[in-house]
Amino acid sequence: MNKFRRHTCVVIAVAAVALAAPFAQHTAHAQEKVIKVGALKLIHSITPHFYQQFAPPGYKIEVVPFESPTDSKNAVVTGTVDFATFGIAAAMLGAAAGEPVVIFAPQCNGGMAVVAGTKTDIKSIKDLKGKKVAIWPGSTQEVVILERLKAEGMSIKDIQQIRLPFSDMAPALARGDVDAYVGAEPGPGISLANGTGRIVEYPYSTPIGSLNMVWATRQEMIDKNPGLVKIMMDMHIKATEFAMNNRAEMVKMTVQKLGQQQKSIELAVPNVQLTWKIDDEFIKRARAYGALMLEKKQIRQLPDFNKFINASFMPTSAPAAKK
Repeated sequence: MNKFRRHTCVVIAVAAVALAAPFAQHTAHAQEKVIKVGALKLIHSITPHFYQQFAPPGYKIEVVPFESPTDSKNAVVTGTVDFATFGIAAAMLGAAAGEPVVIFAPQCNGGMAVVAGTKTDIKSIKDLKGKKVAIWPGSTQEVVILERLKAEGMSIKDIQQIRLPFSDMAPALARGDVDAYVGAEPGPGISLANGTGRIVEYPYSTPIGSLNMVWATRQEMIDKNPGLVKIMMDMHIKATEFAMNNRAEMVKMTVQKLGQQQKSIELAVPNVQLTWKIDDEFIKRARAYGALMLEKKQIRQLPDFNKFINASFMPTSAPAAKK
């Protein structure tokens, strides 16, 4: 083969590789499995943002943010997302109404606080009487504050309930639009950091304790693709353990995803316990929660807990989270 022919072959080969590269990348991208995961814009819903670093090859995690727990739950039920995290209240409301929502792991304990303005005289739950208090209807916090009011010999009629989403509570308190709020982190951390709020209490003295958010999917996913649920369970455990053992990374991720000041997040983190275990205590608290919702006529009937909470994906031992 003369020099000209050798040169021509090399040029053709190089051109062929160059032309093939985009198609190879496209094919690889096309084969990538995208999993849509719903998450609230809260620090105790930060775990899904860590999933990607523990995802198996070929899986891409797309986190879809939601403002409302109910919206996140509805997205799971309708198939808009494959999995999602939201409050136990939203999950209970759906399951009690016959929706195919299934809890297969807890997401977070804690993350709640009753916060009052520093310019008010509110120092206890009893001091909320007659005050403007922001509460998000259908949230876990709503059930908790109703129970706390009951324990103090009060009811929702004793306060001026103001309907507000969690992200609006801290700004509303700072402006003086409300006297207090029953919020979710990082709201309380923000109010502490900017000096406009103080903690009245972390309301964990009710029968449901600090139970808050859950990790869920729909029954169809359990039935048709249990292998994927198992993969997501593995990711959830590793991400949870990593975030809890690396609080600096948890703060960094939250600042990045929620756009809040680091000081606010650092003040919020101690009030958040990310978790993944379905154990006897979780079942006990979930049943107590359902009983409270039924008593308060927020649901007409209890869900079938044998279907509503599926512990079959719990591992015998937790996978290591070393990334």
